[in-house]
Amino acid sequence: MRKNHPVRRAVLAGAATVSGIVLLLSLKPASGPASASAAGAAPQQTAAAQPSAAAQESPQGGSGAQRTGTRTVTGDAARTQYGAVQVRLTVSDGKIVKAEAVQAPKGGLSDQKTAMAVPKLNQEAVAAQSADIDAVSGATYTSGGYLKSLQSALDQVHG
Repeated sequence: MRKNHPVRRAVLAGAATVSGIVLLLSLKPASGPASASAAGAAPQQTAAAQPSAAAQESPQGGSGAQRTGTRTVTGDAARTQYGAVQVRLTVSDGKIVKAEAVQAPKGGLSDQKTAMAVPKLNQEAVAAQSADIDAVSGATYTSGGYLKSLQSALDQVHG
């Protein structure tokens, strides 16, 4: 068969087209379209901001009283590429006794990554008693959002 034979060209063009389609179909976003994730995060963020404002108002009053007793503070919701992350701290006598993510990315692979990363981040926050914790490998965006919200909550505790 000659090098420029029409059948050879057709076979090569067909194979290239099929390969291209297979590659395009194998490239999927981790947690659905970014626009759906961003649109879903905005209403949650405004609803979650209300508990944050309520948590700032301590029933104990002055700054000296803030270090005694048990109270809960909620950090600002930090937006990430895959959704918002928001941390709530329970503080007793000036020490973090519990950290929890009240809002985290959801959908697709985000569910798996959130389930893996958030418990580790919660444990590290309590152990470190600060926002000086390591990000969880494989959940970089969630870890970054967690750290921002954690720092916001810590600022409320100490400020």
